[in-house]
Amino acid sequence: MIMLPAHSYLETLNIPYTKITFPTSTPKGAANVAITLGLSEHQAVKTLIFSTDNGEQVLVMVGGDKNVISGHLKKVVGSRNVQLANQDLVIKTTGYQVGSIPPFSWQPEGFRSFLDLALVNESILAVGAGVWGNEILITPENLLKASSAIAVNLSTRELPIYLIK
Repeated sequence: MIMLPAHSYLETLNIPYTKITFPTSTPKGAANVAITLGLSEHQAVKTLIFSTDNGEQVLVMVGGDKNVISGHLKKVVGSRNVQLANQDLVIKTTGYQVGSIPPFSWQPEGFRSFLDLALVNESILAVGAGVWGNEILITPENLLKASSAIAVNLSTRELPIYLIK
């Protein structure tokens, strides 16, 4: 198996994970990755880049079966206009193609990342490793640690945005 920058990053931080591969002929999309890996679609994390009206890009992780509620994301990032970044901006921001963006290892200092609260109780999550056909299996706790993400509700209308402890 190849060693990718995301793998090296996790090893440098001593964060446990498992490398896993799937056929590169697998059709794109979290649902297809989940089926191929024997996971629920919810466990196949979509790593999305959004752009705000003040020029900031943020990373958002949601389960493959979920969509980001725009109003929730706007409140979380403090912007009136938030939109999914186009392919060119994603590559410029992350250095990766849409479809296998790792949620860690490439962010500059101060880059904001968010994990949907609906994912924190899963036993394992699958995230892109940077090259299609390569995934990383990681616990939500370790994903939060590796990505320096904040867990907030971005996908359930009936629940408050922030986790209240």
